[in-house]
Amino acid sequence: MNFISKPVSVAVFAALACLGSSVGAVTLKIGNQGDALSMDPHSLNESLQLSVTENVYEALVVRGRDYKLTAALATDWKQTAPTVWRFNLRKGVQFHDGTPFTADDVIFSYERAKGDGSDMKTYVGQIKEIRKLNDHQIDIVTNAPFPILPELFTHFNIMSKKWCETNQATKPVDRRKGIENAASFRANGTGPYRLRERQPNVRTTFVRNGNYWGKIEGNVDQVIFNVIGNDATRVAALISGEIDVMEPVPVQDVDRLKTAPNLKIMQGPELRIIFLGMDQKRDELQFSNIKGKNPFKDKRVRQAFYQAIDVEGIKRTVMRGASTPTAMMIPPEVNGYSAELAKRMPFDVESSKKLLAEAGYPNGFEVTMNCPNDRYVNDGAICQAVAANLARANVKVKLEVETKGTYFPKILRRDTSFYMLGWTASTVDSHNVLYPIMSTPGEGGRGQFNLGAYSNPKVDELTDKVASETDTKKRNEMIRDAMKIHQDDIGHIPLHQQALNWGIKKNIDVVQWPDNGMMWRYVTVK
Repeated sequence: MNFISKPVSVAVFAALACLGSSVGAVTLKIGNQGDALSMDPHSLNESLQLSVTENVYEALVVRGRDYKLTAALATDWKQTAPTVWRFNLRKGVQFHDGTPFTADDVIFSYERAKGDGSDMKTYVGQIKEIRKLNDHQIDIVTNAPFPILPELFTHFNIMSKKWCETNQATKPVDRRKGIENAASFRANGTGPYRLRERQPNVRTTFVRNGNYWGKIEGNVDQVIFNVIGNDATRVAALISGEIDVMEPVPVQDVDRLKTAPNLKIMQGPELRIIFLGMDQKRDELQFSNIKGKNPFKDKRVRQAFYQAIDVEGIKRTVMRGASTPTAMMIPPEVNGYSAELAKRMPFDVESSKKLLAEAGYPNGFEVTMNCPNDRYVNDGAICQAVAANLARANVKVKLEVETKGTYFPKILRRDTSFYMLGWTASTVDSHNVLYPIMSTPGEGGRGQFNLGAYSNPKVDELTDKVASETDTKKRNEMIRDAMKIHQDDIGHIPLHQQALNWGIKKNIDVVQWPDNGMMWRYVTVK
């Protein structure tokens, strides 16, 4: 069912009236292969959704133009004790409906983000409580010393307590259950852009917030976010001028667009690693022809899958060179990376067959694999290549390739045996992978995206130590040890680091963040 949002306040009507009557109003038209699945900032921890909604909602601490931490709804912060952080909140900030921003909104947002249905628990899971000192000062108490708290807060976005209560949106939109509420298609943040109209999977329109507390460096008055799923159609729209920016550019079209007279390609390494996950918890594999047992509980089977996949072939034929194969769950740009650990085991189909035979599967087996087709660059084609590779080792993969609108609810329910996922360590630190991806699923967002329930107590112990350690050398040694254990266990199967490819008109300046984020406040149309 499609929803078209109602304006959140009379102020929006005024803003639109001004925009419509302004001869010099600047509009930015964006084309993407997929949509932000909700306007709720706590409903889905997914790069595109965060990139869109964080133009509307804000955190206490955000990334600046240079991707370094900078003040936002908090003006400053400091540790007053090993487990206590004091944040001074910005005064004079209003939500889009005119409601003042206060400490009550931060505490409400914390309770909402850690509650049932939230996909953002991993960003607040280290917090024991938030104490209100006054309307513009809070103490955040962590369960244990946690020196990287500000880095983790960049995706902890603040909602209006009053607005959520008035609109029956006190709980997050639960993507696992398909439950919607007013926050799905309406929005009321403090950010530089307001939501004007929402047409899911078609287009969403945003307008500049004339009452924004901060500086908007760019000149864009209106943003129209268009969903154009077909690659060829999206490319044609950019060439014809129907859209100004497209993301991603299909790898097969990069060279052609580079030669277009009015276009440019922005490229760079992304912090995202594409990997495969396997159900390692159930006694019987959920979607397989093997009954009464779970082959993925056997390391030999996981290694057989690993060595049967030709990642160099995927790089060459599917990604057209726009990927960097790796054995690590983090890229070189993230703290804790090790070139030594990034070296993959050899691609060896015969070894895979031998390992499967030793594990009791001389004829292989059949398993269902879940993949999106509108989130990553060539995601469906990557999955098809993986399936073809595994077939050579006598593993029959039944592919279920679908839009992320149905894919995410399914895998987040752990309704999967074998899946492809990508993860971006947006904190640029390994803890942002160790805690949500490699740790045993538990309270406070621990292992929230460890969808195959990989578990090793040593990794859990090291992850907790990494969270609290302040000595850089000791901390990096702990990270390496945890990564090595996970790697030896073949807890997941890393494939490659993605490359960013954005297509843009030459008269437009855009800041490209390594987490694939696009902040419209930095966009200038000349």
